[in-house]
Amino acid sequence: MDNRGESSSEWHDPRGRGFRDRASVADVLALIDRRVSELESETLPLGEAYGRILAEPAVAGSPVPPFDRAAMDGYAVRGEETFGASSYNPIAFRCAGEAFPGRRCRVPVIPGDVVAIATGAALPAGADAVVKHEATQRTGDVVLVTEPTPPGRHVGRAGEDITAGTLILPRSRMLRPQDVGVLSAVGAARVAVVRRPRVTVLVTGDELLPAGSPAVGDRIPDMNGVMLAALIHRDGGTPAVVGPLPDDRDRLERALLQAVENADAVLVSGGSSTGPEDYAPGLVRACGELAVHGVALRPASPSGFGFIRGKPVVLLPGNPVSCLCAYDFFAGRAIRRLGGRRPDLPYRAISLPLARKLVSVVGRLDYARVRVVDSQVEPLAISGASILSSTTRADGFVLVPSELEGYAAGSMVSVWLYDE
Repeated sequence: MDNRGESSSEWHDPRGRGFRDRASVADVLALIDRRVSELESETLPLGEAYGRILAEPAVAGSPVPPFDRAAMDGYAVRGEETFGASSYNPIAFRCAGEAFPGRRCRVPVIPGDVVAIATGAALPAGADAVVKHEATQRTGDVVLVTEPTPPGRHVGRAGEDITAGTLILPRSRMLRPQDVGVLSAVGAARVAVVRRPRVTVLVTGDELLPAGSPAVGDRIPDMNGVMLAALIHRDGGTPAVVGPLPDDRDRLERALLQAVENADAVLVSGGSSTGPEDYAPGLVRACGELAVHGVALRPASPSGFGFIRGKPVVLLPGNPVSCLCAYDFFAGRAIRRLGGRRPDLPYRAISLPLARKLVSVVGRLDYARVRVVDSQVEPLAISGASILSSTTRADGFVLVPSELEGYAAGSMVSVWLYDE
C-alpha cells in the first residue's frame, strides 16, 4: 500500500519541512549517555566468556597457587640441614620418596631425609626448601648436597600470585585470553557477563536489491546492511538484518514495531531525511519519541535518534559513508553502552602532520577520510557521502571540530585509524 498522500497531521510527518535546526554532535552524544544504559547480566561457562564484558568484579575465592610448590627440579629438604654444604664438604641425605605435579609425596621430610621433587609439585610436609639438581649427586638412595639452600629457596608459596579475597578483574573488563586463564586459576567455572545487545537493522529503499546481488536496471545491491551487521559484531552486538524493505509507510511501521518487540536497539538504514519517501522520522515520532532529527555533522546530517518503548532507535542515512559515520558516532555508541563497553570511538588515534590544507565550515563537525602517506596525512574527500570506496581507500579519518574552518597544511591532526 502506498501512503505518500496521507495527511501529515495524522502521523506527525516531518517530510518536506527541511532541517530548521540541527543538534550538535556533543548534544546527541550526551543524550545517548543519559538515556542508554547497560543491559542485564547473564552467566556463561568460563569457556564461552572470552571477549565478553564482566558484569561484576571478579574476586579470588582461593589462593593461587593453592599450596607451597617446587619452583625447580631437585630435592625437597629442611633448609637448615644444608648449611655448610659445599663441593668439598657435601652433606649426605637419604631420599625418602618422590613428588610430581598432581602426585603429592605423602612421606614427610624428617631430619636427614630429602624427597626428589619436580617443578610444580606440592612441597611435602616438613620441607621448606628445594635444592636444585645441579647442587646434588645421587647414588641409589643417598643424595649428596653440595650447596647450602636456605629455607624458602626455590619454593613458590601458596598465594604468592593471588591471595584469597583479592580483586583480580574489575567490573566492565573485556575478557582477554589471559583473563579467562586467571579466572580458571581461582576456580571460576561460570562468569557473569553483560548480555550482548540484540540489534535489528531495517534496510529500506525501493532501489535496493539484496546484498551481493548484481545491479539490475535502476536498482543496486544493498551495501549498508552487511556493513552495519559487521559493525554491530565489532561492537559486541548480535545483528539481525531485515530487508531491503520498500518505501512503504505501513510496511515500515510493522517492521519497526516488530523490531522493537524483539531487539534491544533498532537501526533504520535509509529514509531518514525529509524527502517524500523518508517515512522513518515520522514513524518514530508517531510510535514513540523522536529526540533528534538532523545533526550538525558532515556527511551524516540527516541522522536521527529516538526511543520506542524505551529502546533506542537510530535513523541512519542511506548514503554509505554517511551511514558509516552516523553508526560510529551514534548507533555504535548506543550499542557499546548497552553491552557495557567503552562508548568512545573504537579506533586507535595517531598524531601526524597534514600534507595539505583541510577545509571545513564553522558550525558543523566534519568527518574527513584520509590516507597516511610517508608519515603525512593526505585528505581524500570531505564530501561524496555515497562513495563508500573512499573509506576502503582511506587509512582512517580526521574530525574537524565545529568551531574551526579547517586545518592548515602542516598542522598536527589526530587520525582515527580504521585498521586495528
